Amino acid sequence: MRACHGVVPVFDDPKLVSAAGLVPVLELAESAGLSEAIDEACTLPAANLAAKVRTVVAGMLAGADSIDDLNLLRAGGTARVLGPVRAPSTIGTFLRSFTHGHVLQLHAAHRRLLGGLAAKVPALVGEDDLVFVDVDDTIREVHGYAKDGAGFGYSGVRGLNAMITTISTPSTAPLIAECSLRQGSTRSGKSADWHLKRTLTTVKAVTGPAQRVWVRGDSAFATAKNVAAALKAGAWFSFTIPAWRTVTTAISQIPEQAWTAIQYPNAILDEETGQWVSEAEVAETSFTAFVSKKKSEQVVCRLVVRRVKRLGQAPATGQGELFDVYRHHAFITNTTLPAVEADRYHRGHAIVEQVIAELKAGPLAHLPSGKFAANAAWLAFAVMAFNISRAAAVAAGTGKARMATMLRTIISTPARLAATGRRLVMHLPDRWPWQAAWTSLWDHAVGPPAPATS
Repeated sequence: MRACHGVVPVFDDPKLVSAAGLVPVLELAESAGLSEAIDEACTLPAANLAAKVRTVVAGMLAGADSIDDLNLLRAGGTARVLGPVRAPSTIGTFLRSFTHGHVLQLHAAHRRLLGGLAAKVPALVGEDDLVFVDVDDTIREVHGYAKDGAGFGYSGVRGLNAMITTISTPSTAPLIAECSLRQGSTRSGKSADWHLKRTLTTVKAVTGPAQRVWVRGDSAFATAKNVAAALKAGAWFSFTIPAWRTVTTAISQIPEQAWTAIQYPNAILDEETGQWVSEAEVAETSFTAFVSKKKSEQVVCRLVVRRVKRLGQAPATGQGELFDVYRHHAFITNTTLPAVEADRYHRGHAIVEQVIAELKAGPLAHLPSGKFAANAAWLAFAVMAFNISRAAAVAAGTGKARMATMLRTIISTPARLAATGRRLVMHLPDRWPWQAAWTSLWDHAVGPPAPATS
């Protein structure tokens, strides 16, 4: 017997909603000031600007990763509970009308929204003593020759470069503070200090005044300008540093008795050797970074080094063991924490890569337009959707749930609409596994619902 025996599919019900969870999620964003931020910050000459932005953000939250995917918001009775929804063709024209200046205005609106979300959901940024600011970039591969700004970058693929800076604490999931779309051939660290300065200003608006800010980055961002930006803001910094001659010399002068053994809570995959590493040693020494710069740009700091044994390799005949038996990972920092603890926190910089992966698996799966400014606006909307999803996860009591998890458990909840009196009732599935989280989010964003009748 066939599984679908006796089943007849008919697409004819205007009262069904496939993503009922968008209602409390968007209500949370509105109460945090989404539409107000757009109207106040953006001067784009477009009618119903806030409604179009809501359409794009709502579509991304519902799983859209292209302009055509936004059509899912027009199915069934979805528009009746979400408010005005624009057609994909309208959104395509809307995106192509953006200029670089208008995209910067979107970023300003995003910063206001982030502050509103932090005020609406205080647990979003937590009360930890440390606040981490992480910076990284990624190449978003594109195909064809119609994409403005596409080029071959460090990854060897043709694409566009997206820079991301995040805010997180030891107990809270990361939020995206700043973003920027750049040409594909752009060097990773180019103008990163400009983004860091803006991020450090944003941090002050969304976190407590007593929280210590710590800027982290990989070797591509170990520049005098980035360090100067952190120091000017009164922040700690730690940047992985390349194997410059001054670095290898400093490591070679660390006495053997200075190394402290550490063990990772979970084994770490060494990408260069393909081996799992569960233990290492840490030491530190004083160091002067950027000695090729003028005296005022040189930085006296700590050089913290972690070394890992090269498994299965013996030192070459007649050579010392320093660089034959061990692989060294060094970073510069001005923190006052012990070397072992500083190393542990610095390794947490990888959290920004998880954010980038989450964007690529969601709204940033594609860059939908051939126009550079349109793609830059799409990235800005994706960042807004990411932060709204994170705030909704905290309000729902699901903590660090990813966008994909929120989509599956909260947003993609089906519903049937019923009009009774002057109310529109959404009938949700009985025994929905995530009913408690859904209800918690609704109460936080909208308030406890009044008793409904059939």
